[in-house]
Order: sequence, then C-alpha cells, then structure tokens
Amino acid sequence: MKNLTFLTLFFLLPLFLIAQKNSSSQEVYLIENVDIITMNKDNQVIKNGNIIIKNNKILSINGSKPEHAIVINGQGKYLIPGLIDMHVHNLADGPYMGYPTQGAGVLFDTQRFMTLYIANGVTTVFELSARAEHIGQRNEILKGQVIGPRIALAGLIDKSNAILTAQNPQEATFAVKLAKAQGFEFIKTYSQLDKPTFKAMVKEAKNQNMKVVGHIPTAFEDSQANEFFIDHFGLIAHAEELSKHAKQFNYQTAEQYAKLAKANNTWLIPNLSNLVNIAKQARSVDSVTSLESFSYVHPLMQSKWVVANQYNQGTNQKRIAYFDQMVEFHKLIVKAFKEQGVSMLAGTDAGTSGIVWGYSLHDELKLLVEAGLTEQEALSAATIQAAKWLTIQDKIGSIEQGKLADLILLDKNPLDNIENTKTISGVFVNGRWIDKHEINQMIQEVKK
Repeated sequence: MKNLTFLTLFFLLPLFLIAQKNSSSQEVYLIENVDIITMNKDNQVIKNGNIIIKNNKILSINGSKPEHAIVINGQGKYLIPGLIDMHVHNLADGPYMGYPTQGAGVLFDTQRFMTLYIANGVTTVFELSARAEHIGQRNEILKGQVIGPRIALAGLIDKSNAILTAQNPQEATFAVKLAKAQGFEFIKTYSQLDKPTFKAMVKEAKNQNMKVVGHIPTAFEDSQANEFFIDHFGLIAHAEELSKHAKQFNYQTAEQYAKLAKANNTWLIPNLSNLVNIAKQARSVDSVTSLESFSYVHPLMQSKWVVANQYNQGTNQKRIAYFDQMVEFHKLIVKAFKEQGVSMLAGTDAGTSGIVWGYSLHDELKLLVEAGLTEQEALSAATIQAAKWLTIQDKIGSIEQGKLADLILLDKNPLDNIENTKTISGVFVNGRWIDKHEINQMIQEVKK
C-alpha cells in the first residue's frame, strides 16, 4: 500500500507542478461590452456581452460580474474562438547525423517559433509530419515554459524516406501500432504507398481508433476515384491530392469528387494558399522574399526557400500554366464540395516554401471566401469544424461556458470582411491574456 501511495504521488506531482507553472491562467478576467461571435451550433452573436474567464476556462457569459477581476474593455470589439490551422509542419530540432551524444545538428528556439502562431491568434495546430521532437515542444507548452498553441500530432507513414515506413500491408499494420505507441493521435498516409499497403494502413488505424488524414497515393493515378475513397479515410490533406488524379480540370470532375467524399464522409482541407504560392514562386522567388512576414522566418528556412526553391528551379511557361490551371480547379473543388455539403477545414501546409506559420492562415481564409465560402463558413472551417474533426469540440472551437479560453479579441468584425481576422487586439491562449503591446514585443524579439 505504501508503494502504491508513493507511485500515486509520483505521477500526480508533475501535474501539480504544471498547474503551478501556469499560474497566470489562474487570474480572473472580465471582458466587458464585447460582441461575441460564438460559433456555436446556432451561430449566435451576442451583442455587448460580458465574458468571465477563470482557471483557463470560460466561467460564464453574461453572468454576475466578479468583484475582483482584470477588466478588458471590449467596447466596439469582437471576440472569436482561437483559430485552428489543420495542416502545418513545425520546425523542430534535428537532424541527428553526428557522433553519439552530439545531439541535433540544429537547435531551434521553441518560443520564438511558436510566437508566430500566437501573434496571429492561432491557438491550435495540426502537425502532419510529427516527430518525437514535436511531442517535446508540446510538453514545453504544457509545462508553461513556452507560450504556444495546442498541438495535435499525426504520424506520417510512407513507403520510404519517412520516420515511419511500410512497404506492404503487414508493415503498415505494424507502423500504425508503432505510431500510436509513440504518442501520435492520428495517422497520415503519404504518396509512395501502394494500394494494398494504403488500404491496410487505413484499416488498422480504424482498429486502433485513430483517425486518418493524408495524401492519396500516386498508385491510384490510373484508378477510378471511388477506389481511394475508402472507409475511414477521413480527411484529404489538400485539394492538390484530387487535382493530381484528375483527368480533366472541370466542374464535372470536381462534383464527382464531392459526391464521393460526401458518401464516404471524407472531409477536405482545400489548402488553396499552397498552390497559389507555388504558382507565384514558379514565376519568381521574389514572391517569397517580398512577404511581409519573411523577416520572421528562421534564416535557414529563408535560405532554403530562396536558394533551393523546388518550384522555381527549372521553371518554364508550361509548368506555370499547369499550376495556374490547378489554382482555378481548386476553386471549383471548393464550390462543388460546398454544394454537396462536404465539410471543409482551414489548413495551410505552413512550413513549405512561402507559407509562413501563423500568418498564412489569414491568407487561407481570404482565399476560401474568394472561392465561394461565406465569412461565417470560412471562420467555421478554422474553429468549430476543425475542432470537431479533431474530436475536441467539447473543449475548443466555439465560445461557450465551460470551454477552454482560447480566444481572439478583434478590432473589426470578421463576419463583415474575413480579412478582419488580422485586426488582433489581444489573444487568450491557455487562459493567458496577451494584449497587442505584448504581442508586438514578442514578434520583435523573433525578428532579432
């Protein structure tokens, strides 16, 4: 019994220390006279509301005001849920190619990197090529050592050139089990997998109660579309996966995909910003260096994006024309998927050339609206709908009593113009309030 008591205390102590470390989230906050865009099931907007935040949670909306609270004036402002980027690739320490004990060849400052998300109101991200280092980053955030977003992790499995590999169905089954054992919550399929391996991987993920996101393997290029819309393949990582299998870039093809996706309950991350930026880079890398956010990118990534830009090297007019066709086809895909009632989520592929973490999500929302979504639908794709796919809609994604306090205070209404998501006055992340002044200080530190 003594041993059992000791073990209990041993495992509970870290949780207690984490709670103590996050003491800033213990403060009581009151946001007064703010228009609350709840993103709840009724899409309710509460005019001139008051919201109380305590212990990292929304304590009440229009409840009794506490006697002692840090008051935030919300007059003329708008409160929305924290944004969710459903397709990111975060910088993390590595690679490991030296002698034993040498460690990673490059060490990144986690706080400087995560600041890019916080400065843009991105309070949750979905890492689609997760490594052990990303678990470490998440732990830093949970311990209160780093101010950063919540991180969901998908283990990527491919035929080769990946941390987790599978060349046949038996290896696929093992790889999925290994991904779960390593602490990843989701599985990402990738491009080189053959058909039997892909199908076995998705089947085993279902057995392991792990949702599947990913690429449609190139092995399906000469197949009918219904072959890759298989049971439990729940989320397509970007519209490019559909366009690369399309025989024709027209609405009829987009509609066919949409109907199959609807029948299979497969959701889509359109990721419009990816191909838009690729098409620009095929013309000139100046489109990268001219980005306002480029100065916040780590120097190693700046160099890679410019000097070794895969989209610009060997470019020609034929390639540029092909990319332009894909850009237009992806708009048709969004239109068709909307008309068929297929759920779409906002994701950016942040980390690929020219797609800057945090900043790119606002660009993606603008492109989704230009492609035919309403402001409400685009915002939903980056909040409650994303939370639903991640199965954490009871915790984040909308502004409701009892949910976690991941919130953005805006100067202008995003339902009038989706670009108003950029007018950030302050952010609540993990129950901690960071006002515009502190955000500016944090982002200037990154620039150094």
